[in-house]
Order: sequence, then C-alpha cells, then structure tokens
Amino acid sequence: MGEVTRRGLLRAGAGIAAGAALAGGPLQGFVALAEGAPRGRPDRRALRAVPDQRDGRVRLHLPEGFQYRSFHDTEAPVVLDDGTVLPGRHDGMAAFRGRRGNVVLVRNHEVNGPVGAFGPGEPYDPSTGGGTTTIEVTHDGEVLSAFTSLNGTQMNCSGGPMPWGSWITCEETVNGPDVGPDFTGASNVSLTKPHGWLFEVPATADRRGGQSDRKPIRRAGRFAHEGVAYDPDQQHLYMTEDSFGFPAGLYRYLPPSDPMRVGRLEDGGRLQMLAVQGIDRADLAASQPAGATYPVRWVDIADPDPTFPYTPGQVAPTINDIAIRHVSSQGLAQGAARFSRLEGCVYDRGVVYVCSTQGGGPPETGESDTVGGWGNGWGQIWAYDTRRAELRLVYESPGPDTLDFPDNVTTRNGGTLVLCEDSTNDNYLRGLTPAGELSDIALNRLRNSTTGADRSGDEFAGATFSPNGRTLFVNIQAGRGLTFAIWGPWGRIGVH
Repeated sequence: MGEVTRRGLLRAGAGIAAGAALAGGPLQGFVALAEGAPRGRPDRRALRAVPDQRDGRVRLHLPEGFQYRSFHDTEAPVVLDDGTVLPGRHDGMAAFRGRRGNVVLVRNHEVNGPVGAFGPGEPYDPSTGGGTTTIEVTHDGEVLSAFTSLNGTQMNCSGGPMPWGSWITCEETVNGPDVGPDFTGASNVSLTKPHGWLFEVPATADRRGGQSDRKPIRRAGRFAHEGVAYDPDQQHLYMTEDSFGFPAGLYRYLPPSDPMRVGRLEDGGRLQMLAVQGIDRADLAASQPAGATYPVRWVDIADPDPTFPYTPGQVAPTINDIAIRHVSSQGLAQGAARFSRLEGCVYDRGVVYVCSTQGGGPPETGESDTVGGWGNGWGQIWAYDTRRAELRLVYESPGPDTLDFPDNVTTRNGGTLVLCEDSTNDNYLRGLTPAGELSDIALNRLRNSTTGADRSGDEFAGATFSPNGRTLFVNIQAGRGLTFAIWGPWGRIGVH
C-alpha cells in the first residue's frame, strides 16, 4: 500500500485559544481547537506496513518500532474452550490483571436481531445473539483461554471497566416484545425479554467465577446505551447515549449503595440527565467556541425502566422511535442538553471524557434526522469535571481529514486519549495528548483473506491498555471481527 501520509501530527499552533488549558487535574494542558484551525505540519513518524506476527499478513500500518498480533479472527469459525462458536461483531472491551502476569479481556459482541443466543449457559433472552466473551491472553496476544461470560443480550456496543473488578456492558437498543421493529426492520415478536439495559460481568479468567448473573440493572435506564465510566469519589456511574437519528443525552446513575464496598453495581438507584445551567435544551451538538465551558445541573428521570403495553406474539403498538426516546424525552422536557451520538467515555482523576461522534457542525433544524444521525459535524471530545460540575470542550474536529467520527476512547496512565474512528473512509486509531497534539497511532488495512475485498472501512473499537500500559488491545468491529495486541515505544510517539 506504500507509506501512509494522508494525515499527520497536528499541533495546536495559532489555532489554540488563549486560556484554553484548564487548571489542575488531568485536564491540565488539554486545549480546544476552533473549527478550521490549521492542521499543522505532516507527521515525520509516518505509519508503515507492519506484518502480523500471527501469519505475516499486513493488517495494520503502525509507527516505526511497533509490532502486533491478531487473534480471534472470525473470517474462519473460532471455537472457544467451552464450545462457543465466536459470533464476531467485536466491539467494546476492557483489560484487567490476570493470573501470572497475563491479561484478562472482557469483550462485547454487538449482534442485533432475533438470531438466537451463542454459547452455553442460560441466556438472558434465548432469542438474541449479543453478549460478552472473556479471554486470558499474554501481552503479545497469545490466547490462553476463552469462554462465554454473558449471552442472550442484544447490540452490546460499548461499556466500561469498573474499579472493583468487573465490566459493565451496554445494550444499544430498546428492542423487546413490547416494541415494534427497529431501524433494520427486524421483527421483535420472538424476543422474550425487553432490552436496553446494563449488565455486569466479573473480570476473571475462571470460567465459573467469570459469569454474569444475567440480571439487568433496570434503574440505570432503558435507552440506547453506549459507554459507561465510574467515578469512585462521587460514587456515580456516567453513561452515554447513541440515539442514532435523535438528540443524545449524557446520564449518570446514582446506585443505592457504594459498589466499592459491596463489590457490584446494584439495581434500584436513581437516573439523571445532564442540563446546562441557564440554557434550556442547550444544543451542544452544534459547533462550539474553542474551550467552550458550561456549568451543569442534573435532572431526575422519573420513569427510567419502562415496559410498554403489548400482546405476546403480536406486533407491539409502541413504535421503536418512540420507545427509544422515552427516557431522553423526560430529561429534555426539563431542559436537558442535546448532544450528537454520544459514544465512548472514560474516567480519569475526577474527569469523564466523552466522544460526540457527529458533533461540531451546523445546528440541526429539528429534533430528528432520519438520514445519517443527529449531528452535522466530524466529532467533538467533551470533558466533565465531576468536582466542579463543569463541562468543557476539549477538541472539535475541523473536518474528516483531521478526525473522522471518534467513537470509543481510552487513556494510558492518565495521559493521552486514544480515539477509535468509525467512518466509511480510512479508519485510524488517533492520539490526543494533553499538549493538544493529534496524531496517528494505527491505520486499518484489512483485506478479506479469501476474496481480497477491501475492509479498511471497518471501524476500530474497544481500545484498552493492559494494566501495566505495555500493550494496547483493540478490535476491528465488523461481521467478521478480530482483536489485536499492539506494543512498542509508546512514549516515542507521544502516548503517555
């Protein structure tokens, strides 16, 4: 494919607004770039083709000195230790400390439709094909064991690691027997349970101890969940909503007891939605001034876990577009803020970073967009300071050649944000440093091994660093998904 030079290192330069750096904490040094800011000089550390240590094929372009190994490639059937035929659609993921210095990964599978549950055990809903698998790997991507840890859920998109040692997985849907067909047109008549919940999965390589109890955390809301991040100081769980085609909200769940004490996230808490003080229904999806900052308040959601009326075996009277907005409409009626497609989120030292995938463009003209998602931009990165109750714009993409639809996000040792792109063009892993530098980390160069078909448009998802920061694990999310372990001199490319 040759050397990749389409996008390079972006430096803040003259486009940085004065005073954009926040004082104290992990936001120190982060800057917001105005729309149309100069893109800076090309990256001298251009990405290059690197062979996969699994079989020598080139699947990624990486900086000099980096290596990788792929595993769980579902172009061919993959059978796990418990007999699970791996379903693909690898999505959100987190890494935890494993036995003997190894790594435990808990990984989502974003499968939609009434296709039947994968894997052994009693699924939450036997008619649905999403869930999680748990894998024990070395830091070089050698798989040691793997098994089904949750099944019978649907559209498990992202989620988040919890500091007490578990993964919270999110259903990005409100499908169920009580709701009509979703955007795909697939019938929900055969579903046996409502969907749109959070589920908890213990992060352990022990097959028996690593099983989810398959009980939804209903009071955390039934909506198109995307990512979660937990603040152990305030004891709040922050949640994003990817309500494709409608305004999205930023939520927090106040559990009834301290999860760090009881060792799990309990149901029965209180759900709230973010609003901007003094601005009713603030349109934060629209392009913002550099360093835009807003004091916020939180409004209560009275009915977070609805079940809609229906007759079993019949098409439900509640249409999907109404059901998917049931929770957010309660917040919007109280002045909650509107974002565009909130997806990945990560917590770091009192700050929750959030990706608004299509934020940053001209304002929407209505409350829905049936064409391509609510939002006209190329992506925003927001930061919520949990102590100050303050929301600040960290970065806004000036165009697709700079940052193209950021989705999942992670951080390494409390420094650089690593962003997964989800576009139909070239998809990159991107780094955003506290100094305001945006750089290329990896480029997808997948091709179908049999037909040679180009798969470079498949999105990156689930980026997560091993607990010691040595290895970045990340998925390519598609019908035929796979996972990568990537390692190299992170500090040399500004990933700290």
